[in-house]
Amino acid sequence: MKPHSRSVGPLIAGALTALAAFSFATTGFAEPKHGGTLKMAINPEPPTLMVAVNPQTPVQIVGSKIYEGLLDYSFDLKPEPSLAKSWTVSADGLTYDFKLQDGVKWSDGAPFSAEDVVFSFTKFLPETNVGVRNYMANVESVTAVSPTEVAFKLKSPKPAFLYSFSAEQAPIIPEHVYKDEKDFRNSPKNANPVGTGPFMLDEWKHGEYIKLKRNPNYWQKGKPYLDALYFVVIPDSASRAAALENGEIDATSFNDIEVFDIPRLRKVPTLKVSTKGYEYLSPMMWIEVNNRQKPLSDPRFRKAMMYAIDREFIKDNIWNGLGEVAVGPLAHSTLYFDKSMKPYAYDPKKSTELLDEMGLKPDANGVRARIEMMPLPYGEVWTRMAEYVKQALAKVGIAVELKGADVAGWRKKFADWDYQTTFTYGYQYADPAVRVGRTYTSDNIKKGVPFSNESGYSNPEIDKLFSEGAQEADPAKRQEIYSKIQHILYDDLPVLWIMEMKFVTITNVRVHDLVTGGTGVVSSFANAYVD
Repeated sequence: MKPHSRSVGPLIAGALTALAAFSFATTGFAEPKHGGTLKMAINPEPPTLMVAVNPQTPVQIVGSKIYEGLLDYSFDLKPEPSLAKSWTVSADGLTYDFKLQDGVKWSDGAPFSAEDVVFSFTKFLPETNVGVRNYMANVESVTAVSPTEVAFKLKSPKPAFLYSFSAEQAPIIPEHVYKDEKDFRNSPKNANPVGTGPFMLDEWKHGEYIKLKRNPNYWQKGKPYLDALYFVVIPDSASRAAALENGEIDATSFNDIEVFDIPRLRKVPTLKVSTKGYEYLSPMMWIEVNNRQKPLSDPRFRKAMMYAIDREFIKDNIWNGLGEVAVGPLAHSTLYFDKSMKPYAYDPKKSTELLDEMGLKPDANGVRARIEMMPLPYGEVWTRMAEYVKQALAKVGIAVELKGADVAGWRKKFADWDYQTTFTYGYQYADPAVRVGRTYTSDNIKKGVPFSNESGYSNPEIDKLFSEGAQEADPAKRQEIYSKIQHILYDDLPVLWIMEMKFVTITNVRVHDLVTGGTGVVSSFANAYVD
């Protein structure tokens, strides 16, 4: 990455030119304005737009404009209406009744009804989405009370249940499109998405851009304001930064822009930089460790790795201060974070003591053990992360061989447990019962299923506690349970928590209301408009 902008390459420039040029002057509209096109970088290019099948971030960003969930979430993590306009919870916490929006149609013109919700949660999503499958195991029935009302009957109370209905977690799927399909995950119909969202697929020029156009059947009157969305594929971060500065694209998100470029872009008068909109996700970064392989299977070795890594250095020098050193499995912003816990210290001496205790003595070259690391293929910052960890571990005698893979290859190797260590990050969705548990519970050790329990960590007490925490209604008792979970995992260290991440959304000043809640750019963009 160069410290200044440079020209977009010929291929990208050609694609952007084909999308036409727009004025970027700020005209000070007080009210949302209809019309116009917004161009947003996407990297890497998503393999599909069916977010129910593939939960990777690029799929979520694009797919959440096509598909909707029953609920959305505010900046302060309160549930808000989406396809459900209201909801009630029974006094015993076992029945959740959702009243659906009136007059909703699918983008192909077919009517939407409660039967689509039933189909989504009882057939499609449990097959394709490990998170939904987990919490549906506690659901006794999903019933269409009427065409615009659906009821979920739980086997036992689950206080976090209302945090499970966002578009990227549980998109509602059209029954009339998929009811005769035998293999939802590999259905050819996934290539032609039909949703209730404000936009629909118009054109996908692979390697260049994905164009979404306004859904004429959208249920929110007068929305969306935009005529079209372009998700422009720009593989190089320096080119994305240059395209932002030159006005060739309007927005970037997550880690599209390398963190060392952000201070410069904050000074560009035509750009707005914000960390808002990631509250619901609360992204946590860690080093995933395959607990099945020696010496990684020994907690002492994992702790030796942790003590050898200076996470303050990572935060300040690699991520430019955009984050906070992680303490354990829960982020500070997540409900039931245990404030008494302190992060592992940077202590190379303690690291070598643990390696000595294991009997791993240095050879003639000073090497005590050799491991492999697969960098996350999401940009230069992740390459720098892997290189730093390699250097840090080398100082205590752990030799690291870096083995790269592209996005598809990384995902397959990760899901198939064909790795020793790698970087990843996960979202916490406000309550630990929603997402956190599936990284650590034994029932989520599922080979071939990405973003489950790839490490192979198994502890019956942790399994029991996560189950109890999900069902306990009393907040004080839930705090006790989740505090115990945090302390056990802190000691077992199945993965190496590195940092609570802060992602950045950068937009041109002509763009308004792109981020309006805690789901940020992983929301519908129904309210977005341009001057």
